[in-house]
Amino acid sequence: MDNKFYITTAIAYASRKPHIGNSYEIVLTDAIARYKRLKGYDVFFLTGTDEHGQKIEDIAKENNISPKEYVDDVANQIKNLWDLMDCSYDKFIRTTDDYHEAVVQKIFKKLYEKGDIYKSEYEGLYCTPCESFWTETQLVDGCCPDCGRPVKKTKEEAYFFRMSKYQDKLEKYIEENPDFIQPESRKREMINNFIKPGLQDLCVSRTSFKWGIPVDFDPKHVIYVWIDALTNYITALGYDPDGSSETFKKYWPADVHVIGKDILRFHTIYWPIMLMALDVPLPKKVFGHPWLLFGTDKMSKSRGNVMYADDLARHFGVDAMRYYLLKEMPFASDGSITYETIIARFNSDLANTLGNLVNRTVAMSNKYFDGKVCSTGAFEDIDKELKDACVNGAMEYTKLMDELKVADALEVIMSIARRANKYIDETAPWVLAKDEANLNRLSEVLYNLLESIRFISILISPFMPKTSEKIFEQINTDVTAFNSLSSFGGLKEGKVGTATALFARIDEAKKLAEIEKEIEANVKATNEKKDSEVEGVSIIGIEDFSKVELKVAEILVCEPVKKSDKLLCLKLDDSSGEPRQVVSGIATWYSPADLIGKKVIVVSNLKPAKLRGVVSNGMILAADCPNGDVKVIEVSKDIPNGSKIR
Repeated sequence: MDNKFYITTAIAYASRKPHIGNSYEIVLTDAIARYKRLKGYDVFFLTGTDEHGQKIEDIAKENNISPKEYVDDVANQIKNLWDLMDCSYDKFIRTTDDYHEAVVQKIFKKLYEKGDIYKSEYEGLYCTPCESFWTETQLVDGCCPDCGRPVKKTKEEAYFFRMSKYQDKLEKYIEENPDFIQPESRKREMINNFIKPGLQDLCVSRTSFKWGIPVDFDPKHVIYVWIDALTNYITALGYDPDGSSETFKKYWPADVHVIGKDILRFHTIYWPIMLMALDVPLPKKVFGHPWLLFGTDKMSKSRGNVMYADDLARHFGVDAMRYYLLKEMPFASDGSITYETIIARFNSDLANTLGNLVNRTVAMSNKYFDGKVCSTGAFEDIDKELKDACVNGAMEYTKLMDELKVADALEVIMSIARRANKYIDETAPWVLAKDEANLNRLSEVLYNLLESIRFISILISPFMPKTSEKIFEQINTDVTAFNSLSSFGGLKEGKVGTATALFARIDEAKKLAEIEKEIEANVKATNEKKDSEVEGVSIIGIEDFSKVELKVAEILVCEPVKKSDKLLCLKLDDSSGEPRQVVSGIATWYSPADLIGKKVIVVSNLKPAKLRGVVSNGMILAADCPNGDVKVIEVSKDIPNGSKIR
């Protein structure tokens, strides 16, 4: 068989520290890479950072540092997070690496000389955060269809890539390679929404900012981020139009690009066409994974619902978070994360099912046989069910992992653990231990349990590597190869180690209170930092202020938000028809009765947000006062509801 396996993540955009939803991708890819190594593959696992573009140039300017200084810091944060999450990548590429920049310039020039890139003028709509161009018809409510932010009209000289030239070739490739785009639903979306309507030539350079790789034969242009970013998958291996390295020849084409569903278009349309134009083979598969949502909302800093991997690992442990991320994300639909569900999954699967199984079995082996492990052959029919669960489970696990159905593969492991726990209840070792005549049977039962734990430890190693090591240490075995799972009975006679708890149950109320206190401290620190920087507040023009819609509204209803000491839910009459619902963090200073009937000022065109599961459609204005007090700004009752504040 072809023993090489090349797998990549999308490179993380170095505009800010990644949240836990971003971290899911690197953990998923790492689990697949570790699985392939477990199966004996020669794996090359690539990740890294995407560091150019107007957004980064703008952020660096706001922070009064150079773009390179800014991305150096963020790239370091990203790499540290990936290391913290125990990700076994083979290379971490940065698009500011000298070798990458040099090859990107060569690629651009080659495509230009071939006639696939030409100079023209771009006039259209541009989303800076997404680094994407859009037509009027692609916008949603006048905003970027990907991120929902406003777009800007842009007109500038630019180079274009002849995407349209390769449309038929791309359609044919997708048709002849049905597994190229996964899951199937994403493939249909790409074909029906983007390819069939007709491909437009792609703008591939910019002149309105400087933070990018210059076009070497026309240096006022910088190379557009997608050519720069996408080619990392081949430059990292040593691709060069003038002669590529042996590493590139060995590992390319990629076996799978693991990416978020929001950038599938770039990886299944732009990227394949670039490779066709370069006469380079296409990757075998692009897997567009779903999103990890906070509750039911997409995670974003602006919504205030961001979780970070380092914080979660500190509270729950690295392996527990790896397990949660991989177990809670379905193959083709979005997953969900909340502190409550993390704790529930931790207690049920890790503490009760897996941890309890290992602890009880090792403890009984030490108690009844001084730790000695021995198969006596004292077989009973009930043993077959456990053995079949292990051997058949290993085969099912292999099939699922080869299909990238990671959450389902983890469920197979947990089903083996549940079956083993049931086997303990069925065989009742503590009862067998009361009669010396049953010692051979007791020894066989404990052997079967230890062997099932060995199966579990091998299967779980790609997902929870440190936990797997701890289990091997407790059952004291070096039989850890995947091919040892083809039959039951690979555990050698010997002696187990000491039983230690893998996962201690979490007190939900206590942990949630601890997290809430930490969040409050972080918010306070952030606010204090903002207060200390007040002299550096940016000056805005009247056109910026005019974007904010302020209205007079009367408070009709006011109620506390469940499970929150700080939030009140207000129903306001601003003469817009139905009462407007607004959630405000003022419960520390006001009781509901204090507010009913008052007239206040509401920001009525604020994007909806969800706080503690309650939708808020606006924000009321309040003033920070001395001694930590807060006062809601009231207006005269003579002013009609709905009046605009200017």
